[in-house]
Formats: sequence, C-alpha cells, structure tokens
Amino acid sequence: MKMVAIIGGGISGMTAGVLLQKAGFKTEIYEKNALPGGQCTGWKREGYFIDNCIHWLTGTRAGSALNELWKEIGALGEEVELYEKEMFFSSKLNGQVLTFWRDKERTRREMLALSPEDEKEINKLMKYVSMAETMTVPVEKPFDAMNPIDFIKLGKSMKAMGKVMKEYGNMDINELAMRFKHPLIRRAIIDYMPRGYQAYAFLVSYGTVTGGNGDIPKGGSLAMSLRIAEKYKEYGGVIHTNASVKTIILNGKKAEGILLENGKKAEADYIVCACDMDYTFRKLLPEKYMPKGLKKMYVNREKYLVSSGFQIAYAVNGVFSELTGTRVFSCSEMIVGMQKVQSMSVQSYDYEPDFAPEGKMILQTNFSQSEDDYKYWESLYMDKETYNIRKQEIAKQAMERIIDEYPFLAGKIHVIDVWSPMTYTRYCNSYKGAYMSFVTTKQAKSITVPGIVKGIDNVMLASQWLMGPGGLPTAAAMGKFAAWRIINRKDR
Repeated sequence: MKMVAIIGGGISGMTAGVLLQKAGFKTEIYEKNALPGGQCTGWKREGYFIDNCIHWLTGTRAGSALNELWKEIGALGEEVELYEKEMFFSSKLNGQVLTFWRDKERTRREMLALSPEDEKEINKLMKYVSMAETMTVPVEKPFDAMNPIDFIKLGKSMKAMGKVMKEYGNMDINELAMRFKHPLIRRAIIDYMPRGYQAYAFLVSYGTVTGGNGDIPKGGSLAMSLRIAEKYKEYGGVIHTNASVKTIILNGKKAEGILLENGKKAEADYIVCACDMDYTFRKLLPEKYMPKGLKKMYVNREKYLVSSGFQIAYAVNGVFSELTGTRVFSCSEMIVGMQKVQSMSVQSYDYEPDFAPEGKMILQTNFSQSEDDYKYWESLYMDKETYNIRKQEIAKQAMERIIDEYPFLAGKIHVIDVWSPMTYTRYCNSYKGAYMSFVTTKQAKSITVPGIVKGIDNVMLASQWLMGPGGLPTAAAMGKFAAWRIINRKDR
C-alpha cells in the first residue's frame, strides 16, 4: 500500500486525504495547529463562538459536481442543515438604505424605487446576475488533464457565464459602480469588495446567493472542518496535529519523505503540499521548483493583488432584528492599517443560536486590508505590546462608531476579540496575511497553475493559490486534483 504524506490539514489537504483513502492509499496529514481546518475554523471567547470563514458556501445547491464533492468528503449531507441567506448585504448612505436580497426581483424593485434614472443599468445588472447563477467550479479533474470533449462539456455548462465575462470581464468594481448615477448604488457596490476586484466577481458572488448555491451549513466553519476530518478518519486516515513540517527530504528527482520541526522523519511514496504556496517554496522546497505561472503572480505584485482583513468580534447583550445580516454604513474617519476608513460593516450570526448565550448575539466587523497595510502590521508586530495596544485602539474606535449608528447598543456591546492580517500569517503561514488567493485584476490574465512540481516526480500541490480567486471551493477542487493525479498515475 502506497503511503502519502499530506502537509496541511486545511480543506485542500483533507479533501485529498479522503479521496486517497477511498482509493486504497494510506495517508497521514501533518497539521501545524491543534485542530484541522486551516482558515476554515472558529474559536470561542467569553462563551461566544467566532466564525472565521464561511459567509456563504458555494456549492450548496444540489446537482452540481461541487455539491457532490462536498457530500463525498463529509462537508455536506442529508443530516447537515443549511441556513438560507435572505439577504446578501445591506448598505446605508445619507439615511437611505439599499439591500441586495436573495430575491432578485425584490432587489430590483428597491433599486428602481431608489433611482428610477438607473433603470436601464439596474435591469441589465439583474439580468446578468441571473446568468452568473450558472457559474460552477469545475472539480471533475485537472484542467491540464482535460481532453477536447471535456472542454466542450465545460463550455456548454458555462455558456451563460461566458456572456457575463464578455460584458463585465474587462472592468473593475469601481467601473461597475460608476455605471450607476445614484450615490448609494455606487457606494454599495464599491464597499462590498476590496480594491482591484473585477466587476464579474460581484455578480458571481451575488448570483451564488440568489441562485440558492451559497447557503451556510449549520455549525459554520469549524463544524464543517471537523465533519471532513471525521470522514477522513472513518476511511482510516491519520491526522497529526501540532505537527509542523520543517522540510521535504529530497533525493535527486524524488522526495523520500518529510522532516518535522521536532526532528522526526516520515517516509512517503508521495507528498501533497496542501499549504500556503509561498511557504511551500520558501521553506519546504527550494524556490527553483516553483511553477513559472505561480512565480509570475508573486513577482507582479501590482497586477496580482492579495487582500486580508482587520477583524473585530463583539458580544451584544440582547437580540436585535435591526442587526440581522451584513450591514454597511458610513462612519466618521478612522485609520486602519495605512487606510483612512469612512465606512464599516457589521455582520450578525444570529442565524446560529449556539454562537452566543441565550438572549445575546455576536457581531463581527471586517476592514479590508491591502499589502501596504500588511507591511504596517508586520512592522508593528515586532513590538508585541505596541501591536496589541494599536489593535485595541482601533477596536474601541470601531465600537464607538457602531454605537453612533445604532444608539440602542450603548452599554450593551463590548469587544471580545481582535485579529489582524498577521494572525493569518502566524496561524496559517499565509502570504501577506491573505485568506484568499491572488485577486486577478483586469490588467492581468488569470493563471491556473497545474498542481505538479517539475523536477520532482512524486510531489503534488493542493492549494487555493493555484487558481483564482481561491476560497473554499477552489481549495476542495485542488485537493481533489492532487488526489486524482496520484490515483491516475501511469506507473501505478
């Protein structure tokens, strides 16, 4: 029985592990943290549960290949309840409110009532959102392994999405916003996504929710990760936690195993690198082995952006319907990282009663952070005391602005945790603190990197960084592709 060592117990690593175990391989996962899941995780503070990852899960709609993959690895199933998001998000400006509802027609009516002069663009947007609902994440097999028939099938399934790309594929989020005359519509579109994102990303994200393909599995991020881990163990897989890998042991053109930070060695016939790709080729393998497409994205920092977040969690004494969902509003100026911020968001997790004690609720704020912001936090982190003081200062200012917007929260809200881009680097070895892969800008061509390492015969790559825009669906797909490559090797 062939042995596969999997470095990283996130969604990619566990997906590869489940599928390889099913195929008759012996696998062991090495995870640096105490729990599997990687960035798809959460933690408790003061009796409240903080969810780090899932705002919606692409692939909850039955019938798609991605949905079948989620079920196969244990993320979803008949016993897993789904929360159907009623709203995508709500934005407020100058006393006016615009909500992007799950019901597109309701959104369209609300937008038309707000701005009749934008009727043409509103109707057009909703038309193309409907087309974007057909967007699927191809997970059958790696793109470089597809034959002409595979590509024809993929093209047919993505025909409507092709029209979306033709119309919106060459503009960024700001250009999309400027198609509308009303300031609130502009503001809502710009505020929701970080700088540099292409316009189609907004349509796909919203279309995922309106199409019923972006619901939330009960229990959130950590619960989903633990379900996958349990499925992996049911198939006989072994997860080593608190097991950080120091390097991959090479012998010529072949890897013989891995060396752990504690000095122990583990032999393997195959190795799957299911961790951050910058970390992989900066520490686990010599940089010369980095695929050219991947290296191009790391070198062209102006074209292939990454983003992170400065996040705050608040405990609220009471349950308030005014706070349901994700709400964006203007606020007095504050500095977060290197940015001047004049708007902020609060997201409620009231759809999960177990996330807060009875009669209470938890809110979270996420300020988008760029690479320049990351440099600020990285420098500040050198002095832990100063770093922690600055985090708490921003959290206090943010809470004050929430109370300004929602006066009924005065005396009923307090900060329970704060985390910065450095948290993602520390916890997941994340490049520049990013929790998703490269943002493909309109100036740069999207690059999908094959999950192989030229020059090393038995090392596979499984990471969201191999295909934009990353996230959980991409992580699962890349995990499956790594397993597929090993299962279908001609020399087996």
